[in-house]
Amino acid sequence: MPTFFIACAGLGGLILVAQVLLGLFGFDHGVGDLEGDVAAGGSGIDAGLELLSVRALSAGVAFFGVGGWAAEAWGAPGPLAAVVALAPGAVGMVATAWLTRQVRRLESDGSIVVERAVGTAGTVYLTVPPGESGVGRVQLALQGRTVELRAVTRERSPIPTGSPVVVVGIVDGDTVEVIPTSTMGELLDGHA
Repeated sequence: MPTFFIACAGLGGLILVAQVLLGLFGFDHGVGDLEGDVAAGGSGIDAGLELLSVRALSAGVAFFGVGGWAAEAWGAPGPLAAVVALAPGAVGMVATAWLTRQVRRLESDGSIVVERAVGTAGTVYLTVPPGESGVGRVQLALQGRTVELRAVTRERSPIPTGSPVVVVGIVDGDTVEVIPTSTMGELLDGHA
């Protein structure tokens, strides 16, 4: 039975080291991760801990092997050593999945994608001139943070500071088209 535990530790460790080395050189994108196919409601960071990733599974096997080998070295019979080895295997798997998730969060570039602002409510920060005759500024929550963007409107009257607005279009990378929420309500009532 010690040969089995040594084989688990060696195989799991070898695969884990290979995955880490591939990651250091940028060759691990999409290699062998099952989590995206299995998880409901999202993949990657959004899916929660990636317990079915190659890294997590190989760490679990490696720690299972080390735990079983250690249990046998302390005098536990083979079947009991296998049961004892489940604990370090599970801890290794969960810890690796958690660490992988933390590293992937650090890799996020944090860039704001202005296109995601369409349909978002905000507040006028600097008056938005009427009829696209000038540029004002709006504040809105986008991608989990408050951002300030340039804003234009096709409305016939200016939208004053403090007014609630809705983004209805994108003009360029940092300019959005807005309408007052009262106008949005009128539009929705007219289509009902």
